[in-house]
Amino acid sequence: MSDRLRSLTLLHSNDLHGDFLAEQLDDRLLGGVSMLSGYVNRVRDTEPNVLYAIAGDMLQGSIIDREYRGLSTIQIMNLLAPDVTTIGNHEVDYGVGHLLFLEKCAKFPIVNANLYAKPTGTRLFDSHIVLEVGGMRVLFIGVVTAETLAKARQEEHIGELVDLHDPAAEVGRICNLYRNRRIDLTVLLTHIGFEEDKRLAARLDPAWGVDVIIGGHSHTLPAEPACVNGVLIVQAGCGTDQIGRFDLTVDVRTNTVAGWTWQCVPIDSSHCPRDPALEELILHYKSHTDAKYGRVLTRFDHALTHPARNRQTELGGLFADLLAGALGLDVMLLASGSVRTPALGPIVTLADLKSTVPFDETVTRVYVTGAQLRQMLAYMLREEAFAVGAHTEFYQLSEGLQACWSRSRQCFTRLDWRGEPLREDACLSVGLQRYHFDNFRKAFGMEVPEGQGTPRLVSTSCVDVLEEELAAKPRFAAPPTDRLTVEP
Repeated sequence: MSDRLRSLTLLHSNDLHGDFLAEQLDDRLLGGVSMLSGYVNRVRDTEPNVLYAIAGDMLQGSIIDREYRGLSTIQIMNLLAPDVTTIGNHEVDYGVGHLLFLEKCAKFPIVNANLYAKPTGTRLFDSHIVLEVGGMRVLFIGVVTAETLAKARQEEHIGELVDLHDPAAEVGRICNLYRNRRIDLTVLLTHIGFEEDKRLAARLDPAWGVDVIIGGHSHTLPAEPACVNGVLIVQAGCGTDQIGRFDLTVDVRTNTVAGWTWQCVPIDSSHCPRDPALEELILHYKSHTDAKYGRVLTRFDHALTHPARNRQTELGGLFADLLAGALGLDVMLLASGSVRTPALGPIVTLADLKSTVPFDETVTRVYVTGAQLRQMLAYMLREEAFAVGAHTEFYQLSEGLQACWSRSRQCFTRLDWRGEPLREDACLSVGLQRYHFDNFRKAFGMEVPEGQGTPRLVSTSCVDVLEEELAAKPRFAAPPTDRLTVEP
């Protein structure tokens, strides 16, 4: 390789969501931070120039993370030792103030350019970092989705003091700062979703010199990088089952990418050694949560599944039924994204439940007419919800509703309530988790309906309700998954 060409191995993860432990698959172990760390360390030992980046949502998704409010995750990440990270929307789940506390505990840089303190116009994080490796200077800039602001604004006192700026403008501002300094490679660490990454890349001025976008949020696992406006765009799915790997050739004279290969490497026992020190720390936390939350609640007839967020599932349907029944609701619209494991049971412990529903939210009751409920569900089922990598809001229906949606005609061919066609003038009480009530327009394309009844908080904890309901019966059968069917 000539003096002007340098090699760089750029490893990347996103949306780890507390996926700390390996799972047994056939005769091999799959995933887990221990083997992820083993792979990263092996690449660092064998390749000359290596950087490892994480594109947000390190927090939430596991009982270990929730029990220690993210501090356990930060300590685990300290041993994993990424070179740079950015925040995701779930980094603010414990509050903006708590996130700033966690940043002080992190021994790795966290960059974000577009989250601001509104009164002072001050960024909450360092907007960027320049890392030097193998004679190259690599600029990393972090940006996050508007969903982060929506969550931050739920926080009392501080929520209204946080603002989110346009990511493209922030990237341009920082790149312009470095136009007269040598930067060999510019990487955006984003947490806005794969399709939004494409739209962002299209808005970037080529003179800014952005080369790569490493993204998160939509949990996309592309077959190959997208290329928009000369910018390579990738994600690595979610969790620790795989890691993205760019092997780049960088021209340090023109500050451009002269060549590249990209792959997603499976994190399994056939590819990756284990990291005993990291494993010991994880097991230390796990032993505590196992002892505290090991109580058996109930059993299912079989393991209930939740394989996709944009369809009715066994597990989502059961949880929606339990919440509707316990809270006296006609309909519970349970957010599909709040169920975070693909299966639960047949034996269900409290630890299992808390891992499956890690985002414990309140439930608010709203009153809607039959016509308004039809409009809400039609918005949920718009074509965007079925796109590859879609990250729109989707809901599990509780017992009593029966719907069939035609994608080609964009309408319901059937929408029944308790065995009869849903009347336009019917008045129904509907339960929504807090985030979805607070962001009603984004979720349903309309404002909170008025005139039928005043919205009211009916539970301060979904998980408390589910725990009590599951513990009340020794056995549960799977609910039907045909409450919502989708035709071509």
